[in-house]
Formats: sequence, structure tokens, C-alpha cells
Amino acid sequence: MAILEVNDLSITFKQYTNGLKKKYIKVISSLNISVEAGEILAVVGASGSGKSLLAHAILGILPSNAKVSGTIKFNGEILTSARQEALRGREIALVPQSVNYLDPLMRVGKQVRTSVKKGNEAKAQREVFERYRLKSDVDKMYPFQLSGGMARRTLLSTAMVSGARVIIADEPTPGLDPAVINEALNHFRDVADNGNAVMLITHDIESALKIADKIAVLYAGSTVEVAPANNFTGNGEKLRHPYSKGLWRALPQNEFIPIPGSQPHPSTLPSGCLFEPRCVKATLECTKAQPVMRELRNGIVRCIHAT
Repeated sequence: MAILEVNDLSITFKQYTNGLKKKYIKVISSLNISVEAGEILAVVGASGSGKSLLAHAILGILPSNAKVSGTIKFNGEILTSARQEALRGREIALVPQSVNYLDPLMRVGKQVRTSVKKGNEAKAQREVFERYRLKSDVDKMYPFQLSGGMARRTLLSTAMVSGARVIIADEPTPGLDPAVINEALNHFRDVADNGNAVMLITHDIESALKIADKIAVLYAGSTVEVAPANNFTGNGEKLRHPYSKGLWRALPQNEFIPIPGSQPHPSTLPSGCLFEPRCVKATLECTKAQPVMRELRNGIVRCIHAT
């Protein structure tokens, strides 16, 4: 059974334009993912595809002008606002993308120690700092005294000592040196192998493939494919969705072939398949309605032409 499950998630933001006219922009629609205990799910996609918003919706930290529909379940139970608040930082921990999540008025060692729920707080903080190559004097520093890489390692440390059953890592490795990146990725793998679940949000498919069990591909605020990580190989012949194949082939280490066009803005989404304007397989039927997710070859895909 999935420890974390997101079904038909939609997020709409209320905005006011000139003249105080109110409008609604749907930035995520019919998004579906799940991750089981012992598993790492990597969530990939271009900037603006909804990856970070997905994480914030799970944690219940979206801004007040956001309207959310669909269901999010943790351990089989729907996450209400009250339950999100109770589980946040305890059972579900976030490694945020922005280092601004650090409290500027608290020494970083204390921030890490406050996340320890079991065992000796000081010992756990020392060990995690050693693991991520943070010197002993760093614990007395304030966030403004840290380099960008040190701040990211501190955020990573905070999540790792929490003992959470689900860790959501939102772009956790930019600015880190290769040795620390590999250490962090291996530790995520250890966390999953010990029966927990990890959702790794990243642009770096190559790094994700080192540790992930499944890859969820997002496009324009929707899931287009969830596939086993070992499907990302060769020229993408094992993948199901045209966008997934294009994304894979566009990587520098592969064919470096760009996908024509660009991802649509949330205010100008197509009425049918969101990828239809850029898809070489598109037909008239693709313009009529957004395809539903369906199972195919040990994965799931949102495309009527996928085989």
C-alpha cells in the first residue's frame, strides 16, 4: 500500500487584475502520484511544471489564495489541514529548495537539534554534520554566516534527523560538490531501504536515476507518465509518453535534441491534451479532452497513442 498517495490534485490561484477584477488560474490539474514505503519516487519536469507546488500541497503550506481539490492520503488516511499541521516536520519532512527556510535568528545547530524526535539531540546533530562535511563550529553560526552550499547541507541535515516516514526533497543538491551530492543521494537510498519513503523533486534526471525506483514526469501541472527508473535508457524506447521520450532524448548525454515549442502558461492551457501543440503524434482527437491516466507496461501514462 502507498504510504503517500495523491489523486486528481488540482490547484487554482485567485488573482486580481487591473480594476480589481478577480480571475482564477489553474496551475495544477489532475495530478496523480504515489510512493510506497521503501521506495524513492523522483518527480521530474521543466520549470513551471508544478513540482514544488506538489510538495507544498502535500505539506499544507500553499498560500492563502490557493484552492485545492482532489485527495492526498498519508498511510491510507486523507490529509486534512489539521492532520497536515500535526504531521509536518514529524512524519512528513521537507528539504526545501530555498535556503530562506532557515530561521535567521536561530543558530543552525539548534535548528537541526529541534528536528530530532528520538534519541540524543546533540549526538544526532554532530553525526549528521560530520556526514555532510559541516565543521563542528558551524553549529554556532547563524544562517547569514553560511555559504549557499553550507545552508543547503544544513537543510538536508534537518530533514535527515527528523525520523520522518516520508521525506520530500525539493531540488536538494544544487550548489553542492559531487562528493556531498553522492553522500546525500546514498543517504536518501538508505532512508528508503529502512522502510521509509522519499520523494525526490529534481531537474537532474541523471542523478535521480542513481537511486530512484520510479520516475514521475510532470508537464504543465499534470502527470503524464510514471515509469520504472530502468525504463530511462537507450533512446527512450521503453518510455510511453512522447514528452517523456523527448525529455530523455534532449539531455546532453543523450541525443541533445530539443523539443520544439515551449510549455504553455497556466492561463493559456490547451483544451485537450496539454502536450498536443508540441506532439508529433497529435491527432484531432487529442484536442477534444485531456486523456485519463491508464496502466501500460508496468507504468501509467496519459496519452491515447501510447503503446
